[in-house]
Amino acid sequence: MFNVLSQKMMLLKMFFKLENTLTQESSLSITGTVQEDKRSKGGVEIIASNINVVHIADEYPIALKDHGVSFLMDNRHLWLRSKRQFAIMKIRQRTIKAIRDFFDDRGFVLIDSPMFTGNAVEGTTTLFETDYFNRSAYLTQSGQLYQEAAAMAFGKTYCFGPCFRAEKSKTRKHLTEFWMVEPEMAYCDINQNMDIIEEFISYIISDCLKHCSQELEILERDLSKLENISSPFPRISYDDAVKILKDKNRDFKYGSDFGAPDEEAIASEFDKPVMIHSWPHKTKAFYMKRDKTDKYALGVDVLAPEGYGEVVGGGQREDDHDLLVKRIKEHKLPVDAFKWYLDLRKYGSVPHSGFGLGLERTVSWICGIDHIRQTIPFPRTMGRLEP
Repeated sequence: MFNVLSQKMMLLKMFFKLENTLTQESSLSITGTVQEDKRSKGGVEIIASNINVVHIADEYPIALKDHGVSFLMDNRHLWLRSKRQFAIMKIRQRTIKAIRDFFDDRGFVLIDSPMFTGNAVEGTTTLFETDYFNRSAYLTQSGQLYQEAAAMAFGKTYCFGPCFRAEKSKTRKHLTEFWMVEPEMAYCDINQNMDIIEEFISYIISDCLKHCSQELEILERDLSKLENISSPFPRISYDDAVKILKDKNRDFKYGSDFGAPDEEAIASEFDKPVMIHSWPHKTKAFYMKRDKTDKYALGVDVLAPEGYGEVVGGGQREDDHDLLVKRIKEHKLPVDAFKWYLDLRKYGSVPHSGFGLGLERTVSWICGIDHIRQTIPFPRTMGRLEP
């Protein structure tokens, strides 16, 4: 009896001593009995029989108080340990799984697109150029062109990986390095493409609601905003969207792309993602097919509700060889760099469509957070290359 009491007293002394020496983020291993305790936040407590100190941490840079965003981003490698950031990363992980499950379960073949390319996809002004054995190469803006080649071989394909845009934007919706999933489908027109986008987004939201309830609770996300996301989505033309802006007395020049304030104004009219199709062809890339009037491109942008902006961009691709050559020249792009891409129209071309969904913007929307930089483990922006 004496030995048992003596042992308990020694443990208590050790525990009290630790209270004065342990620091924030110090590491311990605890041996004991886990039992229910309704008084504790987690609903359980540990009756400790032994505590082993693994490491005593130095004074932690992130104290238990509010810090500025710049300071937190400088310490991103440590900020990831916080409960809120942990929840965001778990939702990101689940979103990635939902994306892969959706396409894998529907017969799409994963075909990885290269990171180094010899040509632009989304225009030459946002390319990261690098030396590639005495010639110029570029970090990929999109894997789409290679997915078009893959779709001609496999019917339905997708790639999922990082993309790079040298956009000099400092908005809460832009990163220089981000992840995008890009499916491409043979024998698919713009309307079928929109059907798949609708089904895809609904699936992702439903899956995250099902599997990330605890994480969404930590983030205090209003679930009613997400529970409403299901097919059908409203579909409006570019001209319809411009009318919404005019009715709101917004200063907007017809034929321009929509800026962030324009997107928010349009999306505010809907409680679901809104699909904007039939764009003036000058606003879209060279590869976009045009309608019979030759005035509109058969493209579609999807704006998320609650001000989260464009999460999907896609459309039907030009499948006529001579027209595609004409478009490349109109956009002042080098035809030689697209020789392999033009081959796809020379040797067995079919109508085809696809789209790209930005992972970080989608996660930002699902989490209900105000800046995209929190949705990727180590964000890259104009002014940030570390940590």
